[in-house]
Amino acid sequence: MPIVAVDDTDSRERGMCTTYVGARLAERLDAAGGRVRRRLLVRLNPAVKHKTRGNAAVALHVAGVGAETAFDLAAEAVREFAAADDPRTSPGVVVADIDASSFDPADSDGSPIPAGVGDFARRALRHRLSLDEALALADGHGFRHAAFGSGGETDAESVAGRGRIGALAAVGAPAAFDDWTVERISYRELDRCGTPRDVDVESVFAAADRGYPTVWDTVDRGTGEAVCVPNAPGPILHGIRGDDAEACREVAAAIASEPVERAATFVTNQGTDAHLAPGAIGDLRDGAGYRVDVVVASEPETRRGGHVHVDVTAPSAPNGSATDDDRVPRLRCVAFKPTGRFRDRVRALRPGDRVTVCGEHEVRRVEDGAKATLKLEKFAARDLVETEPAVPTCPDCGRSMSSAGRDQGYRCRDCGTDAPGKVDEPIERELAAGWYEVPPSARRHVAKPLVRGGFDAPTHPER
Repeated sequence: MPIVAVDDTDSRERGMCTTYVGARLAERLDAAGGRVRRRLLVRLNPAVKHKTRGNAAVALHVAGVGAETAFDLAAEAVREFAAADDPRTSPGVVVADIDASSFDPADSDGSPIPAGVGDFARRALRHRLSLDEALALADGHGFRHAAFGSGGETDAESVAGRGRIGALAAVGAPAAFDDWTVERISYRELDRCGTPRDVDVESVFAAADRGYPTVWDTVDRGTGEAVCVPNAPGPILHGIRGDDAEACREVAAAIASEPVERAATFVTNQGTDAHLAPGAIGDLRDGAGYRVDVVVASEPETRRGGHVHVDVTAPSAPNGSATDDDRVPRLRCVAFKPTGRFRDRVRALRPGDRVTVCGEHEVRRVEDGAKATLKLEKFAARDLVETEPAVPTCPDCGRSMSSAGRDQGYRCRDCGTDAPGKVDEPIERELAAGWYEVPPSARRHVAKPLVRGGFDAPTHPER
């Protein structure tokens, strides 16, 4: 039961979609006497610069055909459908002669995938991996692979065929991840690509309401956007995501639209937060996703363009967040304008709040050094500041006391009552403890929606 994987077959400008190539390849494998038992849609590092929007590879687990036949059919499908005339598209195919029939999405430890290939897949979501490493690993396990593109098929020493990195990661995914979701993708007729999609938005919202919460991120009720309908010029008509395959199929079938040419159901690691690793301020790499425990160190600030910035420090920083010591490392967190109403949650933070922040760490070179930011995807309010220092009130007359002088506390001018210093008074917060997230229209494919559950605090899901 070989695993056949493809990646990097689409183009930002010319369209196409790797899942479409995978769906067409699955049909050819079935026609050749095989039986495709599983379609995997594997999301890779969302911070990779050369990616198209979703950065996904596809792997097919097929029975009834040999690895050589599967390889030939994959090459044929890529030659026919990949947008290989785009110089930034670099398709690749990897075929592993591995029996993955026992693959259980809930048991990555029981996978027959070699440990090194599983580790490669795991790192592909958090690192920028090299083609040389991918080819050495594939050759070491006897996997067939090939590159395609404007320069034609090339040998293993060429830099072409960058898609073999993602394809190898898709092969290793069953050993790398233990949280899987589903996407039902419906494709339009190819000659319609590049034209506006004809999808009845009211039917999308009605179907989304019936499927929620098992089916999620279909629409954004705050913006009125049908999130499941892409804007790119490729062949996808709509993609329905959720935790149950049948529920996703039912929602897809209820959407009124232009003709659906074909459809396919994929098992996928999207919607799982698989890209996030535990991290700490001062120890974060560029282009990786992290989950970091921090203390808010500044008042949130809305800057030009509508982006909201807030500085945070490590929980162990001297004096907590109140310190102005330049030697204490800080991290700038940003909620960008497209995150919409999520920015109001960030604006509600106060210095001293203890939170967990999640997102991609980016380092940009500037004139005076480097500028690091964490692009916020979600955060958890752990321990919120509930009081603030206030001038004491006279217990006798109820009036505010006045300062009695430096380091001498406060005194009521009318009654002569003394107080040693300011007192803590309760404050009203617009934020409650728990997890907050960007809305569906701003969510990355791999980010886990709060509605899926499994979080370590109360959740406030966005719909």
